[in-house]
Amino acid sequence: MAISKKFLKSKPVCKVRFEVPKDQVENGDAIYLVGDFNDWDENSIPMKKLKSGNFTVTLDLEVGRDYQFRYLAGSDSWFNDNDPDRTEMTHYGDAENSVVSV
Repeated sequence: MAISKKFLKSKPVCKVRFEVPKDQVENGDAIYLVGDFNDWDENSIPMKKLKSGNFTVTLDLEVGRDYQFRYLAGSDSWFNDNDPDRTEMTHYGDAENSVVSV
């Protein structure tokens, strides 16, 4: 998995690109990016499937913040990014979330 960041000079925004390789996905019909940037809405940020089979989406995130997130494949297969900036325990204490810092 890959996260790339592009900081804009004209706005306090960072374009963050999230990409999930096809070999990391067991249920690859649909993948959603879910996190505190979308109030953990499981359906609001679908990832686009590329010709390569990878999935990607780019978000404009406000700089100076950390964002917790996870990926959702299908309706119940949650997984983390393989290379986040760090991880944090969920407030439920039953799993970790990936964290991206911008």
